[in-house]
Amino acid sequence: MEAALFDLDGTLINTEPRSLALWRMLLENHDIPHDEDLLRRFMGRRSSDVLPELFPDADSEALIAEVRSYYDRPGLPDILPVPGAADLVRRVVETGSPVALVTSAHRSWALDRLEEVGVAHLVQTIVTAEDVAVGKPDPAGFLTAADRLGVEPVRCVAFEDSLAGIAAARAAGMTCVGVATTHHPDELSHADLVIADLSGIDWPLTEI
Repeated sequence: MEAALFDLDGTLINTEPRSLALWRMLLENHDIPHDEDLLRRFMGRRSSDVLPELFPDADSEALIAEVRSYYDRPGLPDILPVPGAADLVRRVVETGSPVALVTSAHRSWALDRLEEVGVAHLVQTIVTAEDVAVGKPDPAGFLTAADRLGVEPVRCVAFEDSLAGIAAARAAGMTCVGVATTHHPDELSHADLVIADLSGIDWPLTEI
């Protein structure tokens, strides 16, 4: 394997509990009935793709701005790096393999989170929500990253926590490691390898 492509939220940094709390606030503010399955629609996908499904007549950008207005609400879950994230990215780079980030988030969010993990300077290319016409589970983001790195998709390993992300990586023809931070490991069985977090895994991969 020649390159490592990482998802961000839930894979390198554990933002999903906070994000789900924010989406819950939005739905409650608009009297949209919801349960955990509905909230999980947001996991791994661009908000601009999910919001029209739930608010077909609303301005998605206005809804996203509303969610951002909740960022400073007290009591939101903390944002913490996924165990082993920084160490694994460093090991990949130390072997001479390139690293890409493929995220459904916007660029400003991605850059801030990479700084928190401590690996912003190690990521060779970043593909965000703004860079593709269609988000995950479409493979466009992963294929764009592989093209920028100059590595064939079949020689790439994608690290993903979400169902949409794993589907995107597999559709791109990449080996996929499922990171069970936001889903039960059994739900990620369509990945080539499932791990609890990024600690204890080495590069190049030997488990697959």
